[in-house]
Amino acid sequence: MAMTATVATSRTARRVHATEDRSTWRRIDWVVTLSTLALLVVGSLLVWSATAENEALTGGDSSAYLNKHLVNIAIGLTLAVVIAATDHRWVRIWAPAVYLCGIVGLALVLSPVGAVINGSRSWILVGGMSIQPAEFAKLGAVAGMALLLAERAEARRARSALRSWEVVAALGIAAIPAALIMAQPDLGTMLVLSVTVLGLLSVAGAPKVWLVGLVGGAVAVAALAIQFGVLKGYQLLRFQAFLDPSLDPRGAGYNTTQARIAIGNGGIFGQGLFDGSQTQAGFVPEQHTDFVFTVAGEELGLVGAGAIIALFLALLWRAVQIAARSDDMFGRLAGAGVVCWFGFQAFQNMGMCLGIMPVTGVPLPLVSYGGTSMFASLMAIGLLLNIHLRSERSLGLGIILRDRAARSRRF
Repeated sequence: MAMTATVATSRTARRVHATEDRSTWRRIDWVVTLSTLALLVVGSLLVWSATAENEALTGGDSSAYLNKHLVNIAIGLTLAVVIAATDHRWVRIWAPAVYLCGIVGLALVLSPVGAVINGSRSWILVGGMSIQPAEFAKLGAVAGMALLLAERAEARRARSALRSWEVVAALGIAAIPAALIMAQPDLGTMLVLSVTVLGLLSVAGAPKVWLVGLVGGAVAVAALAIQFGVLKGYQLLRFQAFLDPSLDPRGAGYNTTQARIAIGNGGIFGQGLFDGSQTQAGFVPEQHTDFVFTVAGEELGLVGAGAIIALFLALLWRAVQIAARSDDMFGRLAGAGVVCWFGFQAFQNMGMCLGIMPVTGVPLPLVSYGGTSMFASLMAIGLLLNIHLRSERSLGLGIILRDRAARSRRF
């Protein structure tokens, strides 16, 4: 009987290992993958439509920005595939390096190397290419905090609440990039980072008093920043225009007003791709980057804009499931961090286009034009797929162990 059990277990092992040895593409999460690819395709069309008739941007080549956008997507997808296929242990090893690279990039931005664009010193110009290190800093902060909190949880070997000093240590990791981002200043990225950090700490089990305190502290810091003039004049005007767009319709309120007009023009089914009156006339500033959602609203209408929202909801819903099913704390926290990052940034971007959020200049993940944003977003998608693939392998190992245990009890 012992020999029979051994043979049966061996067959189970071979069956599970055969399942695990299937090509990776058959084990990836198709909801995440297809949602991401759909957003990339839609984004490419929107960027093309927003730039095709803008000769000041394209220099007469209607497909110039589309070609650049496709190159950015190709590079980003390559990075995503590499991260997804990398052994999870190496992902954890490289997490501090990603964090440090983000810090170095943010420091360079504040040096003479940094360039000022649209009133914010947030860029580094390299060979005609603009790089925004703050995008990588978000990914680095998520990875760094997830690694620290995961190692502390594994050391405790219990899923108890975080100790206060552990919360302080995690906040210390986030505080360095946050301070450098505020020094630029880049208020939009700071808001996204703050919500991401709060969500990550909540999932990690931080005491409620800390969470409430952080929210209260953020409000107090914002009030002090306004009181002592830390924010620049144009940033304050943006908030005032958000509260009352008619206050400065040709200045700070212009973007919001034109964005609302463009989306309102779309109706239910839109005016048609490449046929939006506001878009093709170039009335909405930065429409291929920060205000790309207005192109969808005007040219694809409520149906098209709603489809983009549905794709983001599907992506976030599946990402939540991946994080919840992860068999290690690092995967759970990293996945939760990506969910908070993508969820709030997408809401912030769409909200400022609709006039329900202040204009802060954050791109729509996976849709807006921008190399650095695209690279960071697709790297985050690769991290989600890596967490999912590791959970699938662990599930296969669990089948073997349960089968062995059951047969041992039987014989």
